[in-house]
Amino acid sequence: MDFGFTPEDAAFRAEAHAWLAEHVAGAGERGAWERTLGEAGWIGLGWGEGGYGNRPVGLSRQVVWAEEYARSAAPPRSGHIGENLLAPTLIAHGSEEQKSRFLPAIASGDELWCQGYSEPGAGSDLAGIRTEAVRDGDAGVYRVTGQKIWTSLAHEADWCFVLARTEAGSRRHRGLSFLLVPMDQPGRIEVRPIRQLTGTSEFNEVFFDGAHARVEHVVGGEGNGWQVAMSLLGFERGVSTLAQQIGFAQELGRVVEAAVSTGAADDPVVRDCLVRQWAELRVMRWNALRTLGSSADQVQVQGAPSVAKLLWGRWHQRLGELAMQVRGAGAAVGPADWSASAPYELDALQHLFLFSRADTIYGGSDEVQRTIIAERVLGLPREPKG
Repeated sequence: MDFGFTPEDAAFRAEAHAWLAEHVAGAGERGAWERTLGEAGWIGLGWGEGGYGNRPVGLSRQVVWAEEYARSAAPPRSGHIGENLLAPTLIAHGSEEQKSRFLPAIASGDELWCQGYSEPGAGSDLAGIRTEAVRDGDAGVYRVTGQKIWTSLAHEADWCFVLARTEAGSRRHRGLSFLLVPMDQPGRIEVRPIRQLTGTSEFNEVFFDGAHARVEHVVGGEGNGWQVAMSLLGFERGVSTLAQQIGFAQELGRVVEAAVSTGAADDPVVRDCLVRQWAELRVMRWNALRTLGSSADQVQVQGAPSVAKLLWGRWHQRLGELAMQVRGAGAAVGPADWSASAPYELDALQHLFLFSRADTIYGGSDEVQRTIIAERVLGLPREPKG
């Protein structure tokens, strides 16, 4: 089928736009904003008729909401990991008890989540994780021991979904389980923020030292963690891709403005680069819409997320590089004087350049995406593993 928007979708867009226009200015801190979204029924769109979400809307209206949110200059979401990653995973693999316990708290904005996947020795190669979870006799809990890294928003999260090894001596994809672990465990869980090139610390290291996870909080059953984890990664690149592209378009607009103000737009090479960025962004949007609306075979569905990641990751890096190019020497000067408490500050385009350096690494590196396409879509021989 073709993905498109109906007159009913347009009315929904007007409703979303009006609500955001009224509430964004008084959004407050991020936790309170999540609860505001939940109270108004904007979290859990499209979770179906199970009674756990706020509005059982279709895919097109999920896209509409995501796009309007991106356009509204609303605060960054704290609850998107729970809403967009854990919730659909629970709906697909969780027990009724797990759904009734966790989904309402996500939909109301009362509980925030983080993702415990990557480790220092198992980032792109997730099957190499070493974090262990051992049953504590008859106590009804696992004791989780190990380290996770690049854990977004762990310093704010109430819970973490953790991929851990529950079968002693197991290797690679076998013996893994998907655990739901409460973060409020002093002495058992330590969160250390990681300062990035941008000076911010969204990412964290998380150390588990015998942290408790209840046995009934194993999603999909013990030993089935790899299947559950891979299912979750498929949800990571869906409707949110279109909202991301709205943000990209806004960034591109700022780069164009900078090029005009500095005179860099007079250079035909720079103009060619700007037009190329605009054209490729349009292609990415239509490809995302086509993919969401496609009823094509499973081979295409398997490869689509990896293709999308390859496209936008390098595109965004080029945009950051172009942002510095059009600024010229001024790109090296920050917007505020240096001080001991704030070694440097960045304007929006400098932040874009530095943060985008990671685009081809996080969320699955370009090398990993190409391997997925080669092996799972094109059927090429599998890469040897050590």
